[in-house]
Amino acid sequence: MFAIRPRRRAFLGLMAAALLAGPRRARAAGSTVGFGELYASFGVLGLVFSDKVKALAGKPVSMRGFMAPPLKAEANFFVLTEIPMALCPFCSSDADWPDNIVVVYLDSAQTFEQANGLIDVSGTLEVGSWRDPETGFVSLLRIVGAEFRRA
Repeated sequence: MFAIRPRRRAFLGLMAAALLAGPRRARAAGSTVGFGELYASFGVLGLVFSDKVKALAGKPVSMRGFMAPPLKAEANFFVLTEIPMALCPFCSSDADWPDNIVVVYLDSAQTFEQANGLIDVSGTLEVGSWRDPETGFVSLLRIVGAEFRRA
């Protein structure tokens, strides 16, 4: 019985350490942002970013949504949408920018998921109009250095 107690204490100590480490990993992944939290309003000058989005600019975030059908089978970016879409919402200018999409840039080209599969995305939030020099794609919001997985 005496030999079992130290093992039990060690096991309980490891379990406690694992539980305490869990929340730190979650915080490191960043704040969760929902599509309804992206913009404060829509006025004559267009979409106005929410205070939450402004505060999270340049910081790690995570979002849940659907992958719009990509322009090609393997690429380093895709469009995250609030609802499944049959076509990619490719915009020619930020004036046409829908309020329920975010461009996601991956570190390397990947094969994509089906458009009707819910995914979780995490990376760094970039805020403001930007034109991708390679594709000409214009975006207002981007998650860069991103990774994704099925939800």
